[in-house]
Amino acid sequence: MNPQDVVIGILGGGQLAKMSSQSARKLGFTVKVLDPSPECPASAVAQQIVGSFKDPDDIKNFAKDCNIITFDIEHVEVAPLFELLPEKRVVPRPRVLLLIQNKLEQRKAYQRAGLPIPKFIEIKSPKDLKALLPCVQKSITGGYDGRGTAILRSEEDLPKALPCPSFVEEYLDIEKELGVMVVRSENGELAVYDVVEMVFHPEGNLLEYLFCPAKIEPVIEKEAKELAIEAVKAINGFGLFGVELFLDKKGKLYVNEIAPRPHNSGHHTIEACYTSQFEQHIRVITGLPLGSTKLLSPAVMINLLGEEGYYGKPLYEGLEKAMSLPGVSVHIYGKKETFPLRKMGHVTILADTLEEALAKAKEVKKILKIKGERQR
Repeated sequence: MNPQDVVIGILGGGQLAKMSSQSARKLGFTVKVLDPSPECPASAVAQQIVGSFKDPDDIKNFAKDCNIITFDIEHVEVAPLFELLPEKRVVPRPRVLLLIQNKLEQRKAYQRAGLPIPKFIEIKSPKDLKALLPCVQKSITGGYDGRGTAILRSEEDLPKALPCPSFVEEYLDIEKELGVMVVRSENGELAVYDVVEMVFHPEGNLLEYLFCPAKIEPVIEKEAKELAIEAVKAINGFGLFGVELFLDKKGKLYVNEIAPRPHNSGHHTIEACYTSQFEQHIRVITGLPLGSTKLLSPAVMINLLGEEGYYGKPLYEGLEKAMSLPGVSVHIYGKKETFPLRKMGHVTILADTLEEALAKAKEVKKILKIKGERQR
């Protein structure tokens, strides 16, 4: 393969496409992105075509000059992708995307494979929720970054119920939320990253920070990796996958869900591993050998979220002070506007021990704030 002869097309031009494009360009590939927002984050490092990844005509026109099609978001129009096969290489496969887009069908696939998952049931009306409390309600389609999930502990939470087609899962007594990045090639080659422990924002229900290695017993680490691999096999997927798991207080693991793309739980790999998740993504979609996933250093990754009450052009408060700390790497996504809880960047902190990295991360969280030019 001559990388200079290959054009990679990415549907979506957000931060995941930006960091994937950086890895692709390092290897000599040309990258194009399709995104409706002019000057999207990936446009800084890739050619942007302004258009909708939910419009079949836009997708087909975009794909004409591409050899490979991949994604930075799974909520794309899938029908035209089937038409592109077998002329174009589409990774992950359209049938996998279609399955992932429907969280209820995703659960059923894990159930058929005999994997441990929370008990679930589809509901016909929000009126059914009262009898199922406490529970976790999830929209069947469209959920992303904390949207499409409602945690309903009691009747007082019922006003937060989702007014859309949904299902509910049992309310587990969760000890930890874990993540595993899995790479699986068409010929069956596997690469698995160390398990990360994730901490979620209490209001936004999206990842606030993570650390690696996770604080779990070796037997749980081994089981989590094996379960993540089996979950990817259950959907017959090849590509890069972020597998989210629950660990309950009794020490039992459950599959939560899978993202068929680079994932927030793998951002630390840029600095902390031999091969970042983004380079692995490019390797697997182009058919190159997979790289080593070895963890080089304990790491903490913090999401830089827009501060409450701030909107408009982002202002990065405390950036210089945070960057003066050894082992701190800051990634700014280049989004033109901030709003509360919007992912504006991330910070990776490396140290000789996990305790040192966590202590330094606490300091960074106090120092570095994403505010805006307008307040409400």
